[in-house]
Amino acid sequence: MIRKVVSGAEEAIQGIQDDMTVMFGGFGLCGIPEKAIEAIQNTGVKGLTCISNNAGVDDFGLGLLLQTRQIKKMISSYVGENDEFERQMLSGELDVELVPQGTLAERCRAAGTGIPAFFTPAGYGTEVAEGKEVREFNGKPHILEHAFEAEFAFVKAWKGDEAGNLIFKGTARNFNPMMAMAGKITVAEVEELVPAGQLDPNEIHTPGIFVQRIFEGKNYEKRIEQRTVRQR
Repeated sequence: MIRKVVSGAEEAIQGIQDDMTVMFGGFGLCGIPEKAIEAIQNTGVKGLTCISNNAGVDDFGLGLLLQTRQIKKMISSYVGENDEFERQMLSGELDVELVPQGTLAERCRAAGTGIPAFFTPAGYGTEVAEGKEVREFNGKPHILEHAFEAEFAFVKAWKGDEAGNLIFKGTARNFNPMMAMAGKITVAEVEELVPAGQLDPNEIHTPGIFVQRIFEGKNYEKRIEQRTVRQR
């Protein structure tokens, strides 16, 4: 078995450099690779193009990399909940490519399955379609979208084994499985790392063939993005 287990986030992100295109799993603050993001911030790499559904919040998740100006471009579907993201976008400091959420997911999935491009009706007639090829299918116009190309994909799972097999818990199974398939180098951080063979094959969401590096993280914050409680 190829050794995939690394000592921690610092070793897991080895090879990340300025101006790379990287993916980050998660939705809001759910299922984000907290430890990898912190380690990347500590390296000081600059000019990153980040593919992620959103950019966390101002002081957590990808918001940390925005604060330190390490992100050059965000490819996302949602810019809410992060004032700094919005400020940098509106001021022109940050290049932002807004992508319909379903298209974002499919561009990740396509990359992982070897499909270079696909047609979708989402975005036709809007700024999303500008400069893109249009074809008609069943009387309806579709625009051509290309699969992503990312040097690294950083994902977060609930449980994984030493062979890189991953299980995601609840809604943390969002963009993570698709991005895990799409990165040239996929780094998985897990809450619990077990020996190979201990996971039930029927419960595995991402097979280890897609994962190059895996480590067990400690002391996850698991913040709640919008806390809503009923009045007593």
